[in-house]
Amino acid sequence: MAASLWRAVMGSSSSGGDDPATGGVEFWHGAEWAGWLTKQGEYIKTWRRRWFVLKQGRLFWFKDPAITRASVPRGVIPVSSCLTVKGAEDVLNRQFAFELSTPTETMYFIADAEKEKEEWINSIGRSIVQHSRSVTDGEVVDYDSRPQPAPKPKSEPAE
Repeated sequence: MAASLWRAVMGSSSSGGDDPATGGVEFWHGAEWAGWLTKQGEYIKTWRRRWFVLKQGRLFWFKDPAITRASVPRGVIPVSSCLTVKGAEDVLNRQFAFELSTPTETMYFIADAEKEKEEWINSIGRSIVQHSRSVTDGEVVDYDSRPQPAPKPKSEPAE
């Protein structure tokens, strides 16, 4: 299904910022989070180690970390389509496993260590919340930037 998501988002085979799948995201620099994860293939269910990059609401993966503007992601998941990200050691019976679910599928990943698993879950979780379609920018209220009422003048005590 990840490949189906990929094909649905792709539309074109160009690379870099012009590609519809990348959404104009310059994935080759300034990642919000990046690192190695092991993921299961969609058709051939073997586990493969891939370099993942999380940036601007998209989770990209590549064969290796040497990413340039000309690199073409092996896949991409728009996190706005994701519902949950959580630990999955009990499901896969493997250490450092976690799952990412959409309305139509659940994808599994394995990190190299517990700390990395938690960092991925936290980073992806923040991105899901930030890029969720249920909250638009117009609906987000920044409470710190609202105008504050002027302080009332102190009245003199009656004598």
